Amino acid sequence: MSEEKLNFQAEVGRVLDIVVNSLYSDADIFLRELISNASDACDKLRYMGLMYPDLIADGAEFKININVEKSKNIITIADNGIGMNHDDLINNLGTIAKSGSLDFLNNLSGDVKKDSNLIGQFGVGFYSAFMVADKVEVRSRRAGEEQGWLWVSDGKGSFSISELQNVQRGTEIKLFLKKTSLEYADPMRLRQIIRQYSDHIAFPIYMDKEGSPEVVNSALALWTRNKAEITVDQYRDFYRHIAHAFDEPWLTLHYKAEGAIEYTGLLFIPEQPPFDLFQLDRKPAVKLYTNRVFISDDIPDLMPSYLRFVKGVIDTKDLPLNVSREMLQKTPVLEKVRKGLVRRLLAELKTKAKNNEDYAKFWNAMGKAFKEGIYEDTENRETIAQLSRFYSTSGNDLVSLDDYISKMKEGQNSIFYMTGENPEVMRNSPQLEGFEARGVEVLLFTDPIDEFWPQALPAYKDKNFKPVSMAGDELEKIKKSSEIEGEELSKTDLQSLIAYMKITFGNTLKDVRTTDKLVKSPVCLVAAEGDISLNLERMMRLHQQPLARESDRILEINPRHKLISKLAEALKDDTKKSLVADAAMLLLDQALVAEGEPVKNPAAFMQRITSFMLKGI
Repeated sequence: MSEEKLNFQAEVGRVLDIVVNSLYSDADIFLRELISNASDACDKLRYMGLMYPDLIADGAEFKININVEKSKNIITIADNGIGMNHDDLINNLGTIAKSGSLDFLNNLSGDVKKDSNLIGQFGVGFYSAFMVADKVEVRSRRAGEEQGWLWVSDGKGSFSISELQNVQRGTEIKLFLKKTSLEYADPMRLRQIIRQYSDHIAFPIYMDKEGSPEVVNSALALWTRNKAEITVDQYRDFYRHIAHAFDEPWLTLHYKAEGAIEYTGLLFIPEQPPFDLFQLDRKPAVKLYTNRVFISDDIPDLMPSYLRFVKGVIDTKDLPLNVSREMLQKTPVLEKVRKGLVRRLLAELKTKAKNNEDYAKFWNAMGKAFKEGIYEDTENRETIAQLSRFYSTSGNDLVSLDDYISKMKEGQNSIFYMTGENPEVMRNSPQLEGFEARGVEVLLFTDPIDEFWPQALPAYKDKNFKPVSMAGDELEKIKKSSEIEGEELSKTDLQSLIAYMKITFGNTLKDVRTTDKLVKSPVCLVAAEGDISLNLERMMRLHQQPLARESDRILEINPRHKLISKLAEALKDDTKKSLVADAAMLLLDQALVAEGEPVKNPAAFMQRITSFMLKGI
């Protein structure tokens, strides 16, 4: 086969430009990334070799070799892992094969620290080679195949692939150093980088010393070592390796579970949310080992979905080395490990939650995903609710449900909440005026999952969750902290006005009724009981989700408001009934605008506004 010339996928070109020109403040990272990829390749073949011994017939001792040709300014990083064939080279080095690549690139912010974390998570660390090299050659042969391949590129838009004979199993990456990167042609410099960033790699990393190969790293699986012997920096470097990230771990959890099922866990919660946190096709982030042998990094059942941001490794002796994916799906061992992991993580979060400021960092990064557990995890939903945090009308600080309950007013039996998108907009909603007048705190639910989990957990510590639109009689029984201005209309005048407004609105609304929730505003709009909230309906329309029908809406009026009194008085004069009808329609439009909804008939709305302005002037 002759040399094949191909162009990089457009997304790769953008990533290369970012990596080479602006991404990493520390170029040493290139070696860490390439060693990490080599380690993954060895992990994969070691596992496959257990089921298919022929794949490792030419050698089962996995290792990574680093060679420096100082006189030529060339570095070579080689492994005897799984290797790549023609298609693998194109898919792994010429394209971003993961779905969501465009979303990934659109998320790049220009902030070097944030973008480096995204690129690391997205698994394109190979391109860091072009930070230090103006040409890269990759020689590779996939285990079980005879044909070897050569991949060559200068990182400027294209690459070539050609057949190559007599290639060792695995992958060899040769870096031709730039003139600005000649410091990396020093073996002592590379040893320093390896010990700093890759000492935890579980395979031996060899470098030549006085004509003999020398193991540079400790080559011990970090999770098998005594916690007392491991430094914070070593944990951090291992986290960055396992997560392909560049931030710090917010939580490090290293423990050994003993009992019916024995396993060791080394888990991390990142400071920053993973790029694919809300992608449906995201991969699990916890690797499974048995007796230090890598089994799989693609086991959805190892960690529940709402803890998908957790990174790390689990190593158990209770699985056979040659366990298949089919066996993994059926074994009860994983279910027991999963339950143990969840219990331990939740217990650790309880401890961390005692520091409000530190816990807020976790919540702001991962809270949206974590809160899904209230809906999904029947066994732990009360604990997850206890660990959840919310915005409220009491200030800008996040509050817990226990905080809320401790501040409930006499006569209040429910946890009141409101759903929306923006806390600041929600705090100005007319629906909250009556709660404010009584000093009653309202939780502001701003995430999509908040529309659903109260159905799964209708009460917390015997306090029912109740949307503000359903406060009704309970709100009226709570003593007002300040007197509400205005005299309520007579029952006869009120009934007459409501009846006329219903006629005016026709089938536009389900009902018109009075409310005790309003203080300053004349009206507000709510969904009928049993219907989806106005916020959820808006979200569904925004995401083009089909609606069985629109919510039945109810216009609630404030019987003490001066405008309502004036309209009731005007209704007694037959010559002013058309004026009352126009005012009623404007009040409905006003209520729609207050809820963030568009008016139904903008032209009619403008005509009415203009007419009232003329009369006022």
